[in-house]
Amino acid sequence: MSIILQNELLKVEAVEKGAELTSIKTVKDGAEYLWTAKSDIWARHAPILFPIVGKVKNNTYRINDDTYTLSQHGFARDMNFEVMEGTSDKAVFKLTYNEETLSKYPYKFELIVKYELKENEIEASYKVKNVDSQEIYFSIGAHPGFNCPVVGGEEKEDLKFEDYYFEFEKRETANIIPIDENGLLKESPTPFLYDSNIIYLKRELFKKDALIFKDLSSKKVSLKNIKNSRAVTLEFDGFPYLGLWSKPQGAPFVCIEPWFGHADFEDFNGDFREKDGILKLLSNQEFNCKYTIKIFE
Repeated sequence: MSIILQNELLKVEAVEKGAELTSIKTVKDGAEYLWTAKSDIWARHAPILFPIVGKVKNNTYRINDDTYTLSQHGFARDMNFEVMEGTSDKAVFKLTYNEETLSKYPYKFELIVKYELKENEIEASYKVKNVDSQEIYFSIGAHPGFNCPVVGGEEKEDLKFEDYYFEFEKRETANIIPIDENGLLKESPTPFLYDSNIIYLKRELFKKDALIFKDLSSKKVSLKNIKNSRAVTLEFDGFPYLGLWSKPQGAPFVCIEPWFGHADFEDFNGDFREKDGILKLLSNQEFNCKYTIKIFE
């Protein structure tokens, strides 16, 4: 089932599977900003990462003496959510623990995802409720992909991937956290930005996987190009980690990913509850976060 949000500026679609955004188009000319999920390149649009972000080592993790198996980015992106509300400006989805989730993740939870359309902006909010009698531990993050170049619309310029760039809200001097060949993080950060707020896109930028930043001064980043005014701005205030990613071999999209949590470090062998960046939630409490996508024509 597809939920359509629409106003005079944008038409946005989201689906039950994964509570995933699947389209962000301008009403004026039908330009598609969200990645089109071509199956031979990357068959997702904007998956929700829960209850982990990235990978756990060997796809397994331990709580006390019990071991569980969990694939990259967790299970929420592949599960059908319940549609709680669907109107022209709001879509609300809910995922509740069940026997399947408990076999992979031994905590009882509710995950509520809400999208609100406000003029040229989509506000995406996540609420995690602890409905267990014990503390629960989790990570959560967003993974929206954006077309580079935009698909369709009344484009006059012949745009290519290398015409695009990221622009941070503030000038940054920042390291990135390197990723090894198994998708795990390395302990030693790598210098990347030096008093700059611009990252120009080029194929080799992602040859070692995502660029992962921690505790940036900026709370907004924009995807722009050198030939026209089309742009996407993503605001991620409150998220401690930001990932920027595209396929290492090259693809006509980039992802802007705000996270609470990250993949295991390559030498981590501890209890899941000791994992760096993990969130803890007491019984009957809830965790809330949100990010916004703003579209410019």
